[in-house]
Amino acid sequence: MAEMRMRDALREALREELRRDPTVFLMGEDIGAYGGSYSVTKGLLEEFGPERVRDTPIAESGIIGAGIGAALGGLRPMVELMTINFSLLALDQIVNTAAKLHYMTNGQMHVPMVIRMASGGGSQLAATHSHSLEGLYAHFPGLKVVCPSNPADAKGLLKRAFRDDNTVVFIEHTANYGFKGEVPDDPDFLVEFGQANVLREGSDVTIVGYSGSVHQAMRAAAMLEEQDEISAEVVDLRTLRPLDMDTVVRSVKKTNRAVIVEDAWKFGGFGGELSAQIMERAFDWLDAPVARVCSKDVPMPYNRDLEFAALPSEEDIVEAVLAMF
Repeated sequence: MAEMRMRDALREALREELRRDPTVFLMGEDIGAYGGSYSVTKGLLEEFGPERVRDTPIAESGIIGAGIGAALGGLRPMVELMTINFSLLALDQIVNTAAKLHYMTNGQMHVPMVIRMASGGGSQLAATHSHSLEGLYAHFPGLKVVCPSNPADAKGLLKRAFRDDNTVVFIEHTANYGFKGEVPDDPDFLVEFGQANVLREGSDVTIVGYSGSVHQAMRAAAMLEEQDEISAEVVDLRTLRPLDMDTVVRSVKKTNRAVIVEDAWKFGGFGGELSAQIMERAFDWLDAPVARVCSKDVPMPYNRDLEFAALPSEEDIVEAVLAMF
């Protein structure tokens, strides 16, 4: 085990997969000579060369299209889009081609491609660079959607993604890149999809999050215990597709209350899906309606103070929990 930042854990996963499988290659905007916008691919061009670490033009639809073609031809590409906002330019390629070819060809075609992208606010990148669209991609059958919150999961889930015969949308919160944690150095270390992680045991309320919201949930749980003697259980979803509702429902049946936290907007957000499934599967165990703590319903402000006012906070989570008692 070694302590490293999340960006370094992701780089180790890419390095190990490039060494393990000669069909793996990487391509994207500025991932080669520049080392990636968040330094995840730094040094990989020098180690593996331009055939396997390819810089591309700024043309998201073309990048994804080339990745689909390479996957259909027997390779396993990792395609990096600079941020999730720019993935909207490739939406047709992702949801109408990569997600559907296996089904539309009756299993004759596979698109084993990993699409990495960064999401989330908090970095003063303004309204067009601060989206949290994880729930959008989770909406489409045929895609797997992965949202790690810590370095160990980031490495294990990314390595697992390269072994999948489906297209995996791998989404990293920009605020998590510098987060440190213990990471196994085993090259065979994998984290399976569809297995949520209970990070903190509790008895009074379940707080469900993914990606960046997990850290807010943990801090809010500590505040609730210290200030109000409320025991909060924190569940990290890890993946949105496949979704491990069994772990969530089991926790809610124990605590009888649920709060869902995400950076996305509440209206039409993934939290609504979680809330509906909790209502459907654990209604008789609930002592209060499921609460959702999300971003304010506005485009993300550029101003730092306004940006943090728009994003969910630990205080918002605590307030939502206290309203249930």
